Amino acid sequence: MKKNVTPGIVISGTGVFTPPYTITNEELVHSYNAYVDSYNNLHRNEIAKGEMSALQHSTCEFIEKASGIKQRYVMVKEGILDTHRMMPAISRRPDEELSITAEMAIHAAREALENAGRKPGEIDLVIYGASTSERPWPAVAVEIQAALGCTGYAFDMTVACSTATFGISTAMDALLAGTATCALVVNPEFASPQINFRDRDSHFIFGDVATACILEKEESAKGKHVFRILDRKLKTQFSNNIRTNVSFLTKSEPNITLGRFYEQDQFFIQQGRKVFKELLPLICNLIEQQLKEKNIDIKDIRRMWLHQANINMNLFVARHLLARDAEFKEAPVVLDEYANTASAGSIIAFHKYHEDLVPGDKGIICSFGAGYSIGSLIVEKI
Repeated sequence: MKKNVTPGIVISGTGVFTPPYTITNEELVHSYNAYVDSYNNLHRNEIAKGEMSALQHSTCEFIEKASGIKQRYVMVKEGILDTHRMMPAISRRPDEELSITAEMAIHAAREALENAGRKPGEIDLVIYGASTSERPWPAVAVEIQAALGCTGYAFDMTVACSTATFGISTAMDALLAGTATCALVVNPEFASPQINFRDRDSHFIFGDVATACILEKEESAKGKHVFRILDRKLKTQFSNNIRTNVSFLTKSEPNITLGRFYEQDQFFIQQGRKVFKELLPLICNLIEQQLKEKNIDIKDIRRMWLHQANINMNLFVARHLLARDAEFKEAPVVLDEYANTASAGSIIAFHKYHEDLVPGDKGIICSFGAGYSIGSLIVEKI
């Protein structure tokens, strides 16, 4: 009598689309400080009377120490460094034209398809997962499905910065259930419009990027670098410490004015110290429990591709798990180049730093963020 064996699900190809424009810390600081000087001069009387607080300058040293970020890529640079606007100037595309995040996703998807040795017509599930979406409907995933020539079905989803790992897990469920045979998970993170470039504590955090992963059953995989998913563990716990209140409801508020769209809560906001204190133990506990349940020793983990939000968070998680400081090859960092790219960060790290692994090597892909949400995958090179 044959035993029931759960079919292996693999990541058979990945792709990354890097936007065309770069903004260095030096550029960002120069623009922000010019805005600060203008603001403080405009309100100098109120500041002198103690009715308003003066804004403080930012520095490259502050940014790098606080985050580890040195630059970021953006889809649209125009407007961001303009002290009168400080927001990307994004022209609306006609309905008949491919939307901007679909375009980003398709670039990443084509690389992932090539690496997996697959054609678009072999994909019968497309999941668009990102921290934000440029519209509520029609689903951008369906637009991507049509533009690429995929079959089956498609949908959008979000779990903020954990969306990539949650999306992979969701695709895995579909493959195991038989409702799909080959899945494409795309994470086009167009994060720059969500940044308050007038806020010293957050004006440097995010960059734009898109990532893509192909998932399929192990027996059908033909990519050069294939990773079996040994385990996935997901967790959410509600918190307001990372939040935005921007939505379609904003324009319905009584006495709405243009100034409302520039208020702090319409952008990404977080209570950084609370996040650090509350989320990090959840991450460490989840991974430790996951390893224990699978009877895997941390010494058997060759690499950790962690969410690229903040260098200090990554160092803390790696140090806690290893009981020592991690070497770069054990927990590679890409946020110095890409900045925080929300759900895409751990996939960028995986994409760029996996080809040297040999069959049998194990690793962890872990993302975490608003929700709170945590998604952790244990993978093995085959």
